[in-house]
Amino acid sequence: MALPSTYADRNCSLARSLEIVGERWTLLIVRDAFFGIRRFGDFATQLGIPRAVLTNRLRFLVQEDVLEHVDGEYLLTSKGVQLWPVLRAMMAWGDEHYSPGGDKRTFWHEADGGRLDASSRCSSCGAEVPPSDTRIEPGPGFRPGTAGPDPVSALLNAPRRLLEPLS
Repeated sequence: MALPSTYADRNCSLARSLEIVGERWTLLIVRDAFFGIRRFGDFATQLGIPRAVLTNRLRFLVQEDVLEHVDGEYLLTSKGVQLWPVLRAMMAWGDEHYSPGGDKRTFWHEADGGRLDASSRCSSCGAEVPPSDTRIEPGPGFRPGTAGPDPVSALLNAPRRLLEPLS
């Protein structure tokens, strides 16, 4: 028996959330938006996603107010930024269970240089650090892609603040 494609009749917040972010590619698009990707072509290149699928996912995320489309760029809305703890927790879980070389990326408090734990709490000051004050760097388990270097990948693989646009 096939599973239903929507959960609108379910009285479950998780099921309703999965309607928005549960499609394949969606959380990777949101992750890349946190990493500073804003243009359609850069999403397509970094993710290797079919353009038609990317078009549909971006349109849906805009419709659901997770992203906004402004002057040809896709920006996270405040609703989209609220997904950071979910993404951060999933990345930490993936590192713990599927990255024998260590964390793929490490997260740091831009203000004092303290390392952030999986819940974005700073090891130095103890504050819960928002994405806008978080620096991301390649971690010990990071391996650059095998495709030829491109300017977007070079920027993504260098230390940088979350949410800052790639330039």
